Amino acid sequence: MSRARCHLRAALFLAAVSSRGATTGVAARRVLSAWPAPQEPGMEYQGPVARDQNLMLARQDAVRTLNTLQTNANYLEQVKRQRGDPQTQLEAMKLYLARSGLQVEDLDQLNIIHITGTKGKGSTCAFTERILRSYGLKTGFFSSPHLVQVRERIRINGQPISPELFTKHFWRLYHRLEETKDDSSCVSMPGYFRFLTLMAFHVFLQEKVDLAVMEVGIGGAYDCTNIVKKPVVCGVSSLGIDHTGLLGDTMEKIAWQKGGIFKCGIPAFTVLQPDGPLAVLRDRAQQISCPLYLCPPLEALEEGGPLLTLGLEGEHQQSNAALALQLARCWLQQKGYQDTGELKASRPSLLGQLPLAPVFQPTSHMQHGLRDTEWPGRTQLLRRGPLTWYLDGAHTTSSMQACVRWFRQALHSRERPGGGSEVRVLLFNSTGDRDSAALLKLLQPCQFDYTIFCPNLTEVSSTDNADQQNFTVTLDQVLLRCLAHQQHWSRLHKDQASPEAGGPAPLLLAPRPAHTHSTSSLVFSCISHALQWISQGRDPVFQPTSPPRVLFAHPVAGSGAIVLQEAAAIHVLVTGSLHLVGGVLKLLEPSLSQ
Repeated sequence: MSRARCHLRAALFLAAVSSRGATTGVAARRVLSAWPAPQEPGMEYQGPVARDQNLMLARQDAVRTLNTLQTNANYLEQVKRQRGDPQTQLEAMKLYLARSGLQVEDLDQLNIIHITGTKGKGSTCAFTERILRSYGLKTGFFSSPHLVQVRERIRINGQPISPELFTKHFWRLYHRLEETKDDSSCVSMPGYFRFLTLMAFHVFLQEKVDLAVMEVGIGGAYDCTNIVKKPVVCGVSSLGIDHTGLLGDTMEKIAWQKGGIFKCGIPAFTVLQPDGPLAVLRDRAQQISCPLYLCPPLEALEEGGPLLTLGLEGEHQQSNAALALQLARCWLQQKGYQDTGELKASRPSLLGQLPLAPVFQPTSHMQHGLRDTEWPGRTQLLRRGPLTWYLDGAHTTSSMQACVRWFRQALHSRERPGGGSEVRVLLFNSTGDRDSAALLKLLQPCQFDYTIFCPNLTEVSSTDNADQQNFTVTLDQVLLRCLAHQQHWSRLHKDQASPEAGGPAPLLLAPRPAHTHSTSSLVFSCISHALQWISQGRDPVFQPTSPPRVLFAHPVAGSGAIVLQEAAAIHVLVTGSLHLVGGVLKLLEPSLSQ
């Protein structure tokens, strides 16, 4: 496939490319954004600006200043260099904590539930938090990454902290660290994630939460959340391969990292894992006298009682819910609560490697908590007129397998339109060191009619949206990455054999010539342009201004637009990156930006 270089206009609109045509590059290199010096907190904004606008501008200044700290990519490189001595990182985090005015012992007041894993740790946190909130407890919840606004990472009672609270705590912490920094030191200010972790500790203590659910950022042993000495309980969700450059390239090495959050005498729970990683977790726990238990499947807790309804879709959520129930119940028991569910007859461990956690009847509070759990961007459906958006931030091979199962099951159970065609569209992006070719191969069975690639940029210019800033890449770099995804997709379809007789019939957008089997694909320069092309003005909420003419300049874009305008139903799967899902949600759900 030849690569023709072309210049983008100043607006940097569309980089639309047919999988059967020439790929398009970009000549002009441009940093995505650069910010002016931040407004100092408390400084009056000039002119007749309303109070709400003042608050918005002050918060944007806080977020922009936060973005000047180390980016995640730089942080990972730093961690890689230091991982030979994990104590170096934890000691540095303790120093930051002390400079911020806290000691490690102060964190014991937060009654922390510490959760790690590769797949489902965020969902497990969300289930756990919602269960305990249903008991009337005031909850804190720290998670990453955010989807739309950075304050989503720090939640009180399930809600992101308010813009006012975010701004107040940000500047208080920032100035305290500025006043105590040593200019001769290379770590005078903490990086982005470390800063937010420190800020979460301060917010939760100031707001006097009854408990804090803390999601590990990356790994466990070296993660900055692991300065917590005395959590109430720890959990490990399903393990998989991710962040191999940092955590190791085998499940056993990754399990060793995850088991680093275990503490002496602190109960811990995990779900069913492959034999090798499970043995590593067991050994890690035994070495420090940590009581580690294997969660029974959710069906065991349902026996003899009502079926449990989960607020999150997908079969894989059952494992996350089973872990959350054990974590919540253990926390309640450790804190002296009585209503923790009636024990059932215990059963031996399935593998003999670990003792089985209690089999109990979930209480009504637990049942309501599971049912009412919300966790945007994970197996999330949005139905909008003829469009159904399927949003899942899967970005590892195992999580993508679960995403594909969920998507196909959702399609199978859908209501079919009375007449007219149905169209399947994939919107995909992948970043970092992830194997995008492997992820795309897993998506092939979904038989998409159109496949769209775009960077994790809501708009081509994101200068008005500090929450989704990325200082580490240029527009050229992210577009070239999308073009590489498209090439992978094209090769997969060229290599793909014809479907076996009797296999599932594809949902065709229209009768195709017998020789045409590959999916048409396009590359757009931002999420907004991709959504404009996919929705064709048919989403009642997403109604942008008239799209630029160049969106339909390519033959595939032009002919596809007609098909999408006439389709009775359009099914859009958005996956490959939580940041991509976040950008889509920002446009489809404007309330999330308020």
